[in-house]
Amino acid sequence: MPGGQDRGGRQTVQMTSKACPVTPDGRYLVVRGRLWRTSNPNLSPERRAALVTELMDARRAVRAALAGDGSQVPAARARVDGAKVALGERGPVWWPDGAPDLNRRMAHTTPYADWFAGLDD
Repeated sequence: MPGGQDRGGRQTVQMTSKACPVTPDGRYLVVRGRLWRTSNPNLSPERRAALVTELMDARRAVRAALAGDGSQVPAARARVDGAKVALGERGPVWWPDGAPDLNRRMAHTTPYADWFAGLDD
């Protein structure tokens, strides 16, 4: 995902037309106050690109399956899950220090609460 820094020098990720802040350790991005696990930064650019392509193809397959008779929805959703696990966004965490996974938690209820509160500064 393309990223950068905001005016305060904080790391951000460009999701759509709006940049999402990334936690100082790079493990999560914040969307509407919720933490979402980032992809494993240790993936090679080639591997990451291949997995993102697979993820987008799988998401299109879900959309097509939903528009059809629905019989292919479980298989298409399994492809999405497989790509997200391979990217490190789901499944076992990609960081080695044993810190818990806080994916999908509200930032203000996690150890990132003080950092999150300071984003408005």
